[in-house]
Amino acid sequence: MRKPFAVTLDVGSSLANLTGSWRSERPVYVDRLPPCNATCPAGENIQQWLFHAEEGHYEAAWRVLTRDNPLAAIMGRVCYHPCEGACNRGQLDESVGINAVERFLGDEATRQGWCFDPVTTESGKRVMVVGSGPAGLSAAYHLRSKGHGVVIFEAEPLAGGMLRYGIPQYRLPRAVIDSDVQRIIDMGVELRLGQRIEDIQATMQQEGFDACFLGVGSQIGKRAYIPAGDARKITDAVGVLHQMEGEHKPLLGRRVIVYGGGNTAIDVARTARRLGAEESVIVYRRTRDKMPAHSHEVSEALEEGVKLKWLSTITAADEETITVEKMELDDDGFPQPTGEFETMPADSVVLALGQDVDLDLLNRLPGLTIERGVVQVDANRATGVPGVFAGGDMVGGERTVTVAVGHGKRAARAIDAYLQGVHHKPAGKHELATFDRLNTWYYSDAPKSIRPVLDIIRRQSTFDEVVGGLDEANALYEARRCMSCGNCFECDTCYGVCPDNAVIKLGPGKRFRFNYDYCKGCGLCVAECPCGAIRIEAEPD
Repeated sequence: MRKPFAVTLDVGSSLANLTGSWRSERPVYVDRLPPCNATCPAGENIQQWLFHAEEGHYEAAWRVLTRDNPLAAIMGRVCYHPCEGACNRGQLDESVGINAVERFLGDEATRQGWCFDPVTTESGKRVMVVGSGPAGLSAAYHLRSKGHGVVIFEAEPLAGGMLRYGIPQYRLPRAVIDSDVQRIIDMGVELRLGQRIEDIQATMQQEGFDACFLGVGSQIGKRAYIPAGDARKITDAVGVLHQMEGEHKPLLGRRVIVYGGGNTAIDVARTARRLGAEESVIVYRRTRDKMPAHSHEVSEALEEGVKLKWLSTITAADEETITVEKMELDDDGFPQPTGEFETMPADSVVLALGQDVDLDLLNRLPGLTIERGVVQVDANRATGVPGVFAGGDMVGGERTVTVAVGHGKRAARAIDAYLQGVHHKPAGKHELATFDRLNTWYYSDAPKSIRPVLDIIRRQSTFDEVVGGLDEANALYEARRCMSCGNCFECDTCYGVCPDNAVIKLGPGKRFRFNYDYCKGCGLCVAECPCGAIRIEAEPD
């Protein structure tokens, strides 16, 4: 569990002689940056909301979480949680299940009907947001929180962008999207569905917008030339997933071949199985260890009967089969053709070779720089056009939901500063709380909670959610596994082990301070602090 037992020594209430003059070094309380916080693309204060969650103060935890990320229930399902990969606890036993607790808090907010705080002061400024995906929703939320009027323009008939049109329902139920989006709309954000923007500057001028955020997702599937006797059997993954939201589902047939190795390829192959495909085969030109798809999704696909054909590339397709050339890795690990071919039966071929952003809406925006299909922005997500900012898929980098949310937040802060006539400068960061600074003796082994998973039969035949959430008891247990790396949580250890009565308690929530008249700089408090929130420094001159 997280909190160690305090050790209290009875050394008397005072000392006959002061000891401060003995020191050459002194202890200092510090705040270090937890690795989970440092690696979160959305910039969440993970350690702080885990602290509230472990006390059972779930609403307080949710409110701290949503200061940075308004999509808690969504993120608890689709984030690839790099925070857990960086978690110091992973070097002790297993990393804290941060993503599972985040999902619990997001779902609890829906169950309890929690809402974001109402906007009390209006700025009189209006901001146009293009796209209702994670970047646009994040920007809209943070801008509205600052009192600005916000209008989201969405070309599709439903909100969510690639959350809805790029992630299957078995990973992200649509009711979850609707709930998280509605909470943002209830703040006073206007959402205009089915409205494609053709001219950004004209719309801004006509409606009196003071700034604009562009958050268009990558909704165009990349193609590859494959000689085909029947081109109708070749489609793209983005189109298939998009069509799943329509009234008429895609007709892929009994034998489906998916060409690619990313997460989208996995999503389409698993979707094909649920649509009734007897065979769903992923053809990938490299080996599994080089596959960009996340390993747990690959494992789930294999469990559901998806097959993977490694070191292979499609060279041709006719009415009933495809031709595949076997590949082999060269000395540098790159696939090379072998001249060996085989045929495979296929009713359809789905290309999952990557995605591009539709940048046609930017054609009438002079001053915007686009290189290799990516909008160029600075650190604050500002483009070369005054008042126009961009984020998410269209600015390049890692294309994940969490990254897009972080872009939206960062851009909103910069837009808020721009509307005030100033330049946004991000705050500095503390030094990192590394594992070697912790005293792990105080922490007992506590295995990570395992999320429930839907049974295989239902996973193959329905779009029910595959991975379930933690119940309250397990979520509470998981939050309490946090070691509060680098930040005091008032465990009283320093107070108990100090032989000089030099540690002074300041009261609940106020931590401690040192009385340097009595501290002789022995460093015992530094050595014993469980979370590494004290360091020793040379005595100042």
